[in-house]
Amino acid sequence: MTRSDLVEELAARFGQLSQRDAEQAVKTILDAVSDALVRGHRIEIRGFGSFSVNHRPPRMGRNPRSGEAVHIPSKRVPHFKPGKALREAVDLRPGAAPDTVAASSAGTGPAA
Repeated sequence: MTRSDLVEELAARFGQLSQRDAEQAVKTILDAVSDALVRGHRIEIRGFGSFSVNHRPPRMGRNPRSGEAVHIPSKRVPHFKPGKALREAVDLRPGAAPDTVAASSAGTGPAA
């Protein structure tokens, strides 16, 4: 789903919102989340998940083309941790039997 898809869904669900109002609502929410993360705050949306900022320490990497060692500086990166309700909803997606998916990915199906 893209940002424009989200705006269209919001406008369709709430008839009193125009397309422009829905766009402004989505922009306001995303800006608020971004600003909070920039300030180092944690955002928690119950049932959906939480956004936080993780610190990655400096490390040595390799240039894949030349193999030369490259210093990678420390950085702060956004992190999303899904909530229990979201994890369960995704796990129970329609059209996939949990036993079939687990058996095929684990390679523990019946031997032929």
